[in-house]
Amino acid sequence: MLYIVATPIGNLEDLSPRAVKVLSSVAVIAAEDTRHSGRLLEHLGISKPMIAFHDHNERDRVQNILGQLLDGADVALISDAGTPLISDPGYVLVREARAAGVQVSPIPGPCALVAALSAAGLPTDRFLFVGFLPAKRAGRRAVLDELRKEVATLVFYESPHRILSTVLDISEVMGVQREVVLGREITKTFETFYSGEAADVHAALTEDPHGSRGEFVVMVKGAEKAEAGLMSGELDVDHLLGLLMAELPLKKAAKIASGVSGLSKNELYQRALELKDSEG
Repeated sequence: MLYIVATPIGNLEDLSPRAVKVLSSVAVIAAEDTRHSGRLLEHLGISKPMIAFHDHNERDRVQNILGQLLDGADVALISDAGTPLISDPGYVLVREARAAGVQVSPIPGPCALVAALSAAGLPTDRFLFVGFLPAKRAGRRAVLDELRKEVATLVFYESPHRILSTVLDISEVMGVQREVVLGREITKTFETFYSGEAADVHAALTEDPHGSRGEFVVMVKGAEKAEAGLMSGELDVDHLLGLLMAELPLKKAAKIASGVSGLSKNELYQRALELKDSEG
C-alpha cells in the first residue's frame, strides 16, 4: 500500500491519530526533506527508514519505491507540510503506482489552501488553485492577466520575499478594488489574515513590520460575470505558453499554463515543444 499522508502545516496537534498510526506501521517513509520530517517523527517517537523524495529526484526514486511496494512493503509519502501533491512532489509516484496495480490510499489532513479558504470570507463554491505564480515579474503579470476575467475565487501560494510585489501586481493587473485575502502563517502562533481591496491589502502589508515574513496563501475574489464576458472560452493557450516560455523553462511554463487552463500538463508541454520548434 502507498499511503499519501497529510502532515501539519504549523500546529503539530493537527496531525490525525490515523496519520500517526500509518506512519508508525509502514516499512519506509518517502519524505520531501528527511531532516525536516525527521524532527516530526522524533516528536512522535517514531523511528522508520526514510528516503529523500523531492522535485529534483522524483523520477529517479520512483522505481526504487515502486520496487519496495511490489515486494509487499507499505510506504508512506509525506511532504514538508500539508497534503502531498498539492504544489508538492508525488504525482509521478502515484501515477506509476496506480499503473502497476498498487493500491494508493489518502490519509487526509491539513492543507493550506483549504484552511485559508475556509476562513477567508470569499466564495468557495468554485475556486481555482494555481499554485505558485512565476517568480519573474513579466511571467507573473502575464498569468494574472490571463486570469483577470476568471469568475472563480483564485488561490495562489507565495513566498515572503515576493508577497509585496505579487499583491502590487494583482492590484495593477486586476484592479485596485479587486478583493484580496491573504492568510499568513496559518495554524502557527502568528497566524494573520489581511483582507480588503488589493491596494489596501498592499498598504497593510507594507505598514506591518511582520508583513513580509512567513508563508502566504493569496486568495483573490473572482471577476464579476458581467466583467468576465465569455471568459474561459476566450483563453488563448498558445499566447499564454508563449508569454511564459519567454521567462521560464518549458516544463515550468507548461505546469503554470496547466493550472490556469485546466488542460493536461503533459499535453501543454508537448505543445510548448511544438511552439519552440516552429520558432526555429
